[in-house]
Amino acid sequence: MSGPVSGPVSGLEAADVAGLADLVSRYALYADERDIAGLTGLFTGDGVLVLPDPPRELEPVLTRTGPEEIGRAVSALDGFVLTFHALCGQVFDVGPEPGTATGRVACVAHHLAERDGGPSDLVWHLRYLDAYRQEAGAWRIIRRAIRIDWIETRPVRRLRGRTG
Repeated sequence: MSGPVSGPVSGLEAADVAGLADLVSRYALYADERDIAGLTGLFTGDGVLVLPDPPRELEPVLTRTGPEEIGRAVSALDGFVLTFHALCGQVFDVGPEPGTATGRVACVAHHLAERDGGPSDLVWHLRYLDAYRQEAGAWRIIRRAIRIDWIETRPVRRLRGRTG
């Protein structure tokens, strides 16, 4: 049995890997709970979120800087009935400067929306390409670029809180 890679391979201590894993997990949780203040608080004050523009562009092309712009961008999730961000892999490495790290996080993001009289699941298979910095003993996101690998739409049979 093995745990997170630390030491010579990633260059990060186990505590740093755990802190980074908690950071990216909180991002997913706060997005799903629509905790915009909590989510924007995961970024540095000058943090950057670079978004795709689906369905036209799946690469990160729309840059949002600072808590207000990031908060407005993430508020777009309010247009969905429910979201569910499932993290399915993460790799962290030491960054280019002391107190920094980089990360690649795989995610399957479900976005439930009303379509044709019922719920439908818009699924993004994506990767977060991240840079992090330690501030006051905690890891924060300096830059998160979201790259969508593919999109699919799935029917939803039943949604919690609904009958029929």
